[in-house]
Amino acid sequence: MCQCYDEIFGHFPPCRLPAFPPADRTIDLMNNEQLFDEMWGHDSTLRDAYANFNNWLEVEEPARLRKKQTEAERLFRLSGITFNVYGKDEKENENERLIPFDIIPRIISAREWSRLSTGIEQRVRAINAFLHDIYHRQEIVRSGRLPIELLTHNEAFLPKMIGVSPPGNVYTHIVGIDLIRTGPDEFFVLEDNARTPSGVSYMLENRATMLHMFPELFSQNRVQTVLNYPRQLYRSLAKCTPAQTDNQPTVAVLTPGTYNSAYYEHSFLADKMGVELVEGHDLRVVNGRVAMRTTRGYKAIDVLYRRVDDDFIDPLNFCSDSTLGVAGILDVYRAGGITIANAPGTGIADDKAIYSYMPEIIEFYTGEKPLLKNVPTWRCNEPESLSYVLENLADLVVKEVHGSGGYGMLIGPTSSKRELAHFRKKLKANPGKYIAQPMLSLSTVPTFTRAGLAPRHVDLRPFVLVSPRGVDITPGGLTRVALKKGSVVVNSSQGGGTKDTWVLED
Repeated sequence: MCQCYDEIFGHFPPCRLPAFPPADRTIDLMNNEQLFDEMWGHDSTLRDAYANFNNWLEVEEPARLRKKQTEAERLFRLSGITFNVYGKDEKENENERLIPFDIIPRIISAREWSRLSTGIEQRVRAINAFLHDIYHRQEIVRSGRLPIELLTHNEAFLPKMIGVSPPGNVYTHIVGIDLIRTGPDEFFVLEDNARTPSGVSYMLENRATMLHMFPELFSQNRVQTVLNYPRQLYRSLAKCTPAQTDNQPTVAVLTPGTYNSAYYEHSFLADKMGVELVEGHDLRVVNGRVAMRTTRGYKAIDVLYRRVDDDFIDPLNFCSDSTLGVAGILDVYRAGGITIANAPGTGIADDKAIYSYMPEIIEFYTGEKPLLKNVPTWRCNEPESLSYVLENLADLVVKEVHGSGGYGMLIGPTSSKRELAHFRKKLKANPGKYIAQPMLSLSTVPTFTRAGLAPRHVDLRPFVLVSPRGVDITPGGLTRVALKKGSVVVNSSQGGGTKDTWVLED
């Protein structure tokens, strides 16, 4: 047996995995402090949630684990679990990539999850209340808590949704809340995904793959299931039908098509729910209803889970040259003839400038202090904040207000002087396009590398279903991992991978 070396905290207890190279260290770029490792404490004590897993790990042969890691990659490739990267290569087959999967699970205790899920539910309820308010009386603006400019100058705010009340007053039927961890009880919300959150198919495939390869682990550990998500998604959507629905509701998934980066997920969820996967050309408005083409003619749809952005969903009301949506669907929606999940206009809640007001939003609509923290945020459209950001650019993370996927951002501590100078010009030219945040020390979890287990940074995206009957949070969610040593960018488009996320039973 060797004595494994943790890149952050020193030596682990004895195990049979290869030792970590002492030079391969992960450091806190901001504070030069020890990072929080979710498996091992600073004194090399094993955290309780990992006790059973570590007992299994200590007797595992490294060769078997390497074989299993290769097998996992083969299973993912056979299943077609890929995503597309735009603007990278001209050849289509080079744009399609296999999302990396790591076989070492991330484990969360029941106590930790209970605290997290309570905070997530509070946040999601506040987001729904906020969306209803801004498209109706705008009480939060009247109170002075939110500047009206954040709505009037925001492309994600849809004036056509003013006065529209979705069935059950549910705007965000499916939500993904991105979380990072910095300590034993320190969780921060990094961003909210209320428009068309993706990644749930990877969560499900990760678990199915682990169950297939390591069934003994699930007999030794009481892990809460995630595999009932498709059934829960269907039931949640079915509870959001328009008032005129009489019988069993008809649900469908609207996809932009095979060239979309998340097409695999669209087809996966439609298949698992047992509903039709449709494109814009399959749909039309018939007798005041949105209907899909079938072998027996057109059939009315009650609930449409759309994975098409607002701008392209209706060429009569938005982009006139769009071929991805349905002409007149917004008029049917406004008349109460169909439920669209998520509702048009929910993208305002994804806005990173709005994010900076989330503590005030939560307190305004719930009367409670936020249970989950926001990352401190400087709004660059404010002169004092811009001045601070420009002076401290090398220590900050700067993001586009409407950015996603890790694109268009600057990570100050890892950027060159040339990159900082270039970004400083961009900030001065268009400050309202950006927000800035301190670079928090993301927690690490053990990850399988060629040299053995090594700590890598992770975030977490739990998935939330909302219906008139309540909020349902899938235990765990999608853990994204920065596979490159020292990297804190977990996005798959930027070289990140995924892990199975375990939430233990009590």
